[in-house]
Amino acid sequence: MKSIGLPEIILILVIIFIFFGVGKLPQVGEAMGKAIRSFKRSQAGLDEEETTSQDRVKKTTKSKKKNS
Repeated sequence: MKSIGLPEIILILVIIFIFFGVGKLPQVGEAMGKAIRSFKRSQAGLDEEETTSQDRVKKTTKSKKKNS
């Protein structure tokens, strides 16, 4: 897979300038940063939830084996 190079980044920045203008660029950057942070937090939360669920299943399985 090819990574994004300098020409692609420049093209993306030009398109952003056309749509949002230079004045709103800081607001767009801030909104994107918040969205990325929120996504990372939710992803970490799902990972924790998955681990917790797996631990519960293991404990339940062990207790059932002891009772049998």
